[in-house]
Amino acid sequence: MACFRSISISCFSISRFGALLCAILFLRSAPAAEQSPWLEIHSSHYTVITDAGEKRGKEVALRFEQMRSVFGSLLGKDRLNDPLPLTIIAFKNDKNYYQTAPLKQDQPIDVHGFFLPGEDQNFIVLNLFEVESWRAVAHQFAHMLMSYNYPPVQGWFDEGFAEYFGSIRLDDKKYEIGADPELQAGYKEDLLQNQTQVQNPPKSLTELLSGQVWLTLPDLLTMKHGISNYVEGTHHTLFYAQSWMTVHYLINQKKLPETGTYFGLVENQHVPVEEAIQQAYGVSAVQFDQAVKNYFHSLTQLFVALDAAKQASTLTTPQVYTFPEIVGPNDNEISFKTIPETDAKAMVADVKIRIPERRDAGLSELKTLATTPEPAAKPLANWFPKKPDRSDKPEGTLVSAVGNEVAHRALAWDDIEHGQFDAAAEELNDAAALNPSDMWIRLYLSVMKYRMAESKHSEIVALPNMMQDLRGVLEWYPQFADAYDLLAVARMQGGSQSSAMQAERAAIQLSPRNESYVLHLAEIYVEDKKWDAARALLERLKASGNPQIAAKARERLDRVAAEQKYGVTNAIIASTPKLEPQKSPFDVLDEDAAKRAAAEKATQTGTIADTRVAKFLEGKLLDVDCSQSPAAVLTVSSGGQTLKLRTADYKSLLLIGADTFSCAWSNRSVAVNYKPGGVSDGDLVSLEVR
Repeated sequence: MACFRSISISCFSISRFGALLCAILFLRSAPAAEQSPWLEIHSSHYTVITDAGEKRGKEVALRFEQMRSVFGSLLGKDRLNDPLPLTIIAFKNDKNYYQTAPLKQDQPIDVHGFFLPGEDQNFIVLNLFEVESWRAVAHQFAHMLMSYNYPPVQGWFDEGFAEYFGSIRLDDKKYEIGADPELQAGYKEDLLQNQTQVQNPPKSLTELLSGQVWLTLPDLLTMKHGISNYVEGTHHTLFYAQSWMTVHYLINQKKLPETGTYFGLVENQHVPVEEAIQQAYGVSAVQFDQAVKNYFHSLTQLFVALDAAKQASTLTTPQVYTFPEIVGPNDNEISFKTIPETDAKAMVADVKIRIPERRDAGLSELKTLATTPEPAAKPLANWFPKKPDRSDKPEGTLVSAVGNEVAHRALAWDDIEHGQFDAAAEELNDAAALNPSDMWIRLYLSVMKYRMAESKHSEIVALPNMMQDLRGVLEWYPQFADAYDLLAVARMQGGSQSSAMQAERAAIQLSPRNESYVLHLAEIYVEDKKWDAARALLERLKASGNPQIAAKARERLDRVAAEQKYGVTNAIIASTPKLEPQKSPFDVLDEDAAKRAAAEKATQTGTIADTRVAKFLEGKLLDVDCSQSPAAVLTVSSGGQTLKLRTADYKSLLLIGADTFSCAWSNRSVAVNYKPGGVSDGDLVSLEVR
């Protein structure tokens, strides 16, 4: 530092050229800003956040792309759904991993990776200090992909497939699969490579199946096995062992097509299990059971591995099958960039708040990040006015947000999950001020509006804005099933049942096991008076293992009967108090911002702000007149009347159901929001083309 001081002092007493040279020397001598060790790595389908360097981070991304490809190959699928983003956080050392991992009996879990599901996104967290840590989450990874890419079926198939997949090993040239996923080495090795014997290890699946007693096949196939939020008990049971071997047999004897037939018979046609086996596989249940047992006893590699696991020198399990790698290092484009350390810390804290025993620590970290100014931040003006209770500035004053945008966003989601909508609105406000292009903010805003309306039994407010936000989310992540679901709900409320059905079916196709989507589709059928279709879905849902879904389905069934008979639910209407639609704090902010913008525009143009109340209309678009482009006049017929509705600029008109406006439209079903009066019958606010 003394050297820097002497250089700066001498610069005042030399020539201009010397001063320039001195400045260069000073800059070269000054310590460089410390670069963040965190990288954000993007592969075709996943995002990896890591402090382990480019090489290790890219390897993680590649291994998950490889596992995804193997999963698709096993199911015979060329295309897989990914309806929720998956972010993989990979720590380079034990300390950070175990400070984030869930606790079991007040101690961090002893596995090298864990899967954390969410309604907005999924997370996988890995400890890269351990070799092949991604194998620790292979079972849960298979469950995740199965839930998005296979209809709901009996539990034995899901667990058997996940166990089979859980044995996978990968490198750049091949993948191996088929070993006993629950076989543990009889010895463990410490950092100094000293081996100690494991006392009383649990029985492996091979050991369980080597006994004389197996579950009868009908008992196995009909056994109820539900998991909640991917949380399972021990896998060292006969149910898991037989499920694993049955799927092992079906995959490697190429009988998955027949298995699809079997599930169609038992799930859709309710054919008894033994009869369905006979029809699907062409053998009796007894013959099928014996075929699985014979297959198990033919897999000598399993018994060799079981014997080898008891030896001190053996730490890895030999596999049953080896195949050429489907995705190699050069087959997947992987990019990376450095991200600020504060962003990475916020993402880690976001994981923590989703783990009950880590939530308090995660909230503390996020609040610190959200209130500490970023070193190089240049805050933008807020989208919305600051609320009076957060500042002594008058309402409507534009202020700048501070802190980390990712932290504000994570806090907002936590508030939404806990029904704290005022706090969520403020966090989203601050996040939007720091990064208005972040699509997570648009998604969270839409979810907040929907949940507020649901909690208050009122209609969703600002529907056009919500639909526009959701379309932006789908442009960013085209497979986001929840965005389609929310868009369907918004369209249903807006009166467009056909486009609502289209969006809801897209959501169900992307995530076929999400019963909330099926419930919403049933509600759309009710609104469209498709009684039989609605009743069929609700009858299925009332037997759901989810108590909330089952209760809602039963209540909707009662409504369907009343509405079909009387046209309206008279009993419900008579007994339900009228609730005034409640505005969310975010909508109030929206309206205030819109009023200020309108006032500013009126001041600049000398016009008076438009205070007309918007109306909704469904009808037939007869004609479009674009002779005075960019203005357009639409002739809409509805209920025996014909209206001329004008837009000053059709290029900026909010469109739903079409990407671009067409002056050639005619004889199209439409739904419009418009303000009566003006130079025609009304001025268009939005147009939905069906």
